[in-house]
Parts: sequence; C-alpha cells; structure tokens
Amino acid sequence: MFTGIIEELGIVQKIVRGGGGLTLTIHASQIIDDLAIGHSLSVNGVCLTVTSIEGQSFGLEAVEGTVRTTTLGKARVGDRVNLERAVRPSDRMGGHIVTGHVDGIGIIRSKEEKERSVIFTIEVPNEISRYIVLKGSVAVDGVSLTVTDSRDAHIVLSIIPHTAKGTTFGFRTVGHEVNIEVDPIGKYVEKFLGPSRGILDETRLKEMGY
Repeated sequence: MFTGIIEELGIVQKIVRGGGGLTLTIHASQIIDDLAIGHSLSVNGVCLTVTSIEGQSFGLEAVEGTVRTTTLGKARVGDRVNLERAVRPSDRMGGHIVTGHVDGIGIIRSKEEKERSVIFTIEVPNEISRYIVLKGSVAVDGVSLTVTDSRDAHIVLSIIPHTAKGTTFGFRTVGHEVNIEVDPIGKYVEKFLGPSRGILDETRLKEMGY
C-alpha cells in the first residue's frame, strides 16, 4: 500500500522487452539505501516488485497485463518516473490509500499556468469516472491529488509548485497519458449496493430493509 506522496524522481536507464512484459532498470539516489529485493515500489503509480539492485540502480519486472493497461508500455530510456516505497505502519498518511493497481489511462487535455499553481484537465475513461467525485482523492501517476472539478469524464486538478517540482507533473504537457487509480472506497460501496450499480433510490432502500 502507498500514500501517493512521491519520494523521488527516478530515471529509466534500461528497458528489456519480451513475452509481452518488460524489465525496467531505474536509477535513484534517495530511496536506494532502504530498498531490498522483493520490496514493492510504486513507479508512476504502478505497484512493481524490486528484482535486482546494483549500486544506485534497481530492476523491476512488469507482466504483460500491467504493460497493456498502464503507461509502462510506452516507457523510454531517459524518462523520469515518480517513485514511492510501500508505506510502513508507523508512517504518516499524508495522502490517501493508494494500492498501485491502475484503473485506467487518462489523457491530459489542458494545462494552465497560474501564479501559484498549475491547473490540469485530464480526460479519464468513462468506466471509472463515476468513482471520482468533487473534492475526493485520485492518484495520477501515483501522485495523491484532490479533485477540484469533475464532469463529463474530465477531472480538474490544481498542482502546487512543490508537487510540480518533485513529480512528473513538472514536465507533463497536453497529450501526455497518465495512470489513473481511483479511491477504492467508491468501488467497495458500489459492490455492497449490489445489482443497483451504485444507485441508492427508494426501491433499493426498501430491499435493504429501510
């Protein structure tokens, strides 16, 4: 589990593709001292397992399904990526619960520079837009963010300079694809409501005994 608070920007050094999956080699300077083979690591919001460590570089493997459903399939050598180690029970929960299991790929549709923030509008897949609510949390490339507006499968996010400087948002532009993970609480609520698919009306309330 992660919190969506990015610890470091890593650099992709090597990519080996094969069998539909791939192996990434990433260079990092801050998190490497506390990293071990077998550890879980969020890379642009995708939970991967560390399979090798050499100096200040480490390797991770992504299976075919992960490559197909996230932006990792388009990774290139030299790319900067958001890195976060798995949360410890003693850590502060600065963001929200992030699993590292990406729900879909979004596309940045607009970027507006403000004096003290950068406003991004991102188009998200229709099938997950219903789980995103105004002032709710969403993880974009692993970054925990608050939704400032949500309508017609588009979400608006306000990025402060500190976040832009320390994450990939500092160099994302219109047209970039990003990994989207919705707050899992919404999916659990829908599951509990059953066949109504999340619609809580008078009929459904009677079925539930109210």
